[in-house]
Amino acid sequence: MNALQNPTHVTPRHFLDLRDLDPATLRAILDVAAGIKRMQHHRARPLHPALPVHGRALGLMLSKPSTRTRVSFEVGMQQLGGNVILLSPADMQLGRGESIADTARVLSRFVDAIVLRTGKTENLRQLARWSSVPVINGLTPDSHPVQIMADIMTFEEHRGPIRGRTLAWVGDGNNVATSFIEAAALFGFHLRLATPATHAPSVAAVAWAREHGADITVTTDPVAAVRGADAVITDTWVSMSDKESAQRISAFEPYRVNAALMAHAAPDALFLHCLPAHIGEEVTEDVFEGPHSVVFDEAENRLHAQKGILVWALCGENWQQYGKEPTA
Repeated sequence: MNALQNPTHVTPRHFLDLRDLDPATLRAILDVAAGIKRMQHHRARPLHPALPVHGRALGLMLSKPSTRTRVSFEVGMQQLGGNVILLSPADMQLGRGESIADTARVLSRFVDAIVLRTGKTENLRQLARWSSVPVINGLTPDSHPVQIMADIMTFEEHRGPIRGRTLAWVGDGNNVATSFIEAAALFGFHLRLATPATHAPSVAAVAWAREHGADITVTTDPVAAVRGADAVITDTWVSMSDKESAQRISAFEPYRVNAALMAHAAPDALFLHCLPAHIGEEVTEDVFEGPHSVVFDEAENRLHAQKGILVWALCGENWQQYGKEPTA
């Protein structure tokens, strides 16, 4: 970066895609997140004000509707002692011709980190290119890495280390599936994806994961994918960037996660869904509300996993200490 892009000459810690980080860093982020969660649950009070996030500002740029992303980042930053500024399209000049480069450089003078949820992946890359503060991917059409950090945190809370375990993705090979594919390589779990041939996962993501040692199976058979799996994961059949049609819904009918499909998984298999769910489409009510489901633990862990990411991004070289109990 040149001086105009980064006047402090310090490379910011962007969290854009899982594949951009090494496995040790991702594991450490989850360890810090788990530590912060334990401290807050046990102490029932905010973290100590010595945390370097205290008094700093997070800009939330949300160009797409959000419940979990907005609330989890807002509450998480506040719990860490920071402040949050919500920046909707109506609040900004981007829609009136200001460039992403200029927006990034202006915001970098006002806030300490930026979360972007966008309908164009290139917007995220451009924002990160020109920003001198950390940029965090809150969702793009191509990936959703903060969700997968929460999902792995949830799995490990219930079933222990995810390395060597088998996860099954059933439904649309969408942005969440892409981030799961990257995670399989970085966290060392086996991943089977069952999708219609017309909605297969990213070929490039699968190739990258396999090149990095991942055991990835892509199939059109949901039973084959789920058989013996430690977790079954799905998502809505119609994402915000998709158009609903009878043809699209029909293609996914065989991929509904119901009790019959869950019966092929391991007896103690977990059911995960990033929400919002369309009950009766991608999942039946008995599974969603049943004993396998951990979807609301998963939703809560967006809050905690993202606090780990914020600490990593904002707290300097000694960031890992902030997941440990203060000694005094």
